[in-house]
Amino acid sequence: MLREKSMNSNDMFQFFGSVTIGERGQIVIPAEARATLGYQPGDKLLVMKHPIYSGLMICKIESLQSMLDGIAETIEYANKKHQEESK
Repeated sequence: MLREKSMNSNDMFQFFGSVTIGERGQIVIPAEARATLGYQPGDKLLVMKHPIYSGLMICKIESLQSMLDGIAETIEYANKKHQEESK
């Protein structure tokens, strides 16, 4: 079953501020971002290059897994519909 999540423009484009890369390559995630995303001290985050744009994506592995699960569900649904229409 496909999960539906209502999203508004604030969900997609929330600006938390800017950060500066320190001498050791470290950045500080703004407190508002940490609170909004539920990031806690000790959490492990994935840091990946965006597949299209010149930028980074930072997320918890659980968030990435949830996104991939949603994509897989959409593909399964599309395949099922395609098979039904092909009969």
